[in-house]
Amino acid sequence: MSFLNDNTPNYDHDSRRFKEQLPVPQLLDGLRILVLEDEFLIAMDVEQLCRDHGAGEVVVARDLAEVDGRKVAKDFDAAIVDLMLGGASTLEFAAVLRETGVPFVFASGYSDADEIKASFPGVRLVTKPYSGEDLVEALALAYGRGSPGRD
Repeated sequence: MSFLNDNTPNYDHDSRRFKEQLPVPQLLDGLRILVLEDEFLIAMDVEQLCRDHGAGEVVVARDLAEVDGRKVAKDFDAAIVDLMLGGASTLEFAAVLRETGVPFVFASGYSDADEIKASFPGVRLVTKPYSGEDLVEALALAYGRGSPGRD
């Protein structure tokens, strides 16, 4: 008996309709990711998005005081940085990330792309509202994974 359509005789199913899905590439597989985001719901979504794409650890900081910039390189593999946290600029923190070699992307509703490109050449700015796939691909690319074809 079929629960999908009880009026249809019970024939053998066409196995071609039920193809096994290929595994989704885990672009963030095993990475320890720092997320600097002060909007609670966005932070939760980004955290889950990173986990869904294989991140081993995701730490959300809603204020720069929660993070020791000099320990970031030891504690994290990559970062997602909102340009403004509680009204404070994160550009100095981003400079520390660059100095310590931690790959990162900016994810922000503030989209002065010219200033970012001038101060942080090669660092991607993913503007809000963004798709989760764009954010994950940008971070994976910053880390050296993924394909650069979508930029």
